[in-house]
Amino acid sequence: MHIILGGTGHVGSVAAETLLSRGEPVTIVARHPEKADRLRRKGAEIAAADVHDTEALRKILRKGGRLYALNPPAPPSSDTDAEEKATIASILAAIEGSGLEKVVGHSTYGAQKGEGIGDLGTLYGLEEGLKRQPIPASILRAAYYMSNWDFALEAARAEGVLNTFFPEDHRLPMVAPQDLGEAAADLMMEPAEQARLLHVEGPEHYCPADVAAAFAEVLGRPVRTVTTPREEWERAYRALGFSDAAVKSYAGMTGLTLDAPMRPANGVRRGRMTLRDYVRGLVSPG
Repeated sequence: MHIILGGTGHVGSVAAETLLSRGEPVTIVARHPEKADRLRRKGAEIAAADVHDTEALRKILRKGGRLYALNPPAPPSSDTDAEEKATIASILAAIEGSGLEKVVGHSTYGAQKGEGIGDLGTLYGLEEGLKRQPIPASILRAAYYMSNWDFALEAARAEGVLNTFFPEDHRLPMVAPQDLGEAAADLMMEPAEQARLLHVEGPEHYCPADVAAAFAEVLGRPVRTVTTPREEWERAYRALGFSDAAVKSYAGMTGLTLDAPMRPANGVRRGRMTLRDYVRGLVSPG
């Protein structure tokens, strides 16, 4: 049995669907089971649990063989780093004594030791925790999510504007949820003893100007980029309802993403979905 923690999200749901399409049994762990109805109809089992409830989570893991662990994102109104460290600690504790034969941990490009750097630091903690426990663990490091641009659709459609914290010509490796979910499913099905680090990105690197062009093409109207300067980042995050702690964390993560090139040396898998195709699906789902 494949267990997916975070299976109702963009990436986890694709991983679940991919495994189900291959005839593999899947259990989705969800705090709100009703959000998994679509996957239930496709054959997945649903287990209700709060990721903070370590004992409940361990009981579910004991019924499976392999785990895909996606740490749930904390609400930006909270102390995001503290919240995500707490859920990672609960996941790692639940794995202990679970009897699992393999774990796949979901992480990010640029994961590194540090405080106040958002997912770059918290997911590095997940990676290190998985390395310290005895169950074979593979790590999937994801490039910058194309889905991070989902928020931009409304302004692009209504105002012809793409708001960004990056210079319009700053290129990043980006990846679609579809490619990440399929890569995760492949890692889940590898031999139990095989543990490796895999970086996953899309077929090309893109910059905000490319994102604006993709929205313009799909929406049939001009779309221009508007870059928030670095000295305004904290104000901008605060205006979006972020807590003071989350403002510092996201600004730190954004700065590292901008300043430190995201260029893994090896172990890179390139997906198939282009930015244009992703935006087309976002604008016209289905």
